[in-house]
Amino acid sequence: MLDIILIILGVLCLMTGLMGCVLPFLPGPPVAYLGLIFLHFTDKVQYSTTQLIVWLLIVVVIQILDYFTPMLGSKYSGGSKWGNWGCIIGTLVGLLFLPWGVIFGPFLGAVIGELIGNKEFSQALKSGVGSLIGFMLGTLLKFVVCGYFCYQFIMGFLR
Repeated sequence: MLDIILIILGVLCLMTGLMGCVLPFLPGPPVAYLGLIFLHFTDKVQYSTTQLIVWLLIVVVIQILDYFTPMLGSKYSGGSKWGNWGCIIGTLVGLLFLPWGVIFGPFLGAVIGELIGNKEFSQALKSGVGSLIGFMLGTLLKFVVCGYFCYQFIMGFLR
């Protein structure tokens, strides 16, 4: 009976984790990882300690990257320190306007930051697009990790 409850909790965590890839108030990969932990404590699947630690490290790295990819996108698209700071501030302000603020906050912050730093509008826009691409890359990485966790969960039953 406990196994059934843990499996159901695991499935719910994986589904929530996938939703958390696009809903900024849900930490997708950590919740999906919790789903694997629930499955690990059943009699059905036993992951190795190495697997659990590596997966945890992946989750930590992805969570950290998720906050920096918009800024890196801005930087690599020609943004200056003004655009980077604008991107950071836009991300923080965007948290107040979920869910769209998290998407457009870094973009608008980078554009406004570059404009304050006396860049031309076209260059400011390029920096903003870079931050948006960085955000989308971070979202894609979260989907890949959560998808991989779903795959591991399913494969646990097929072994």
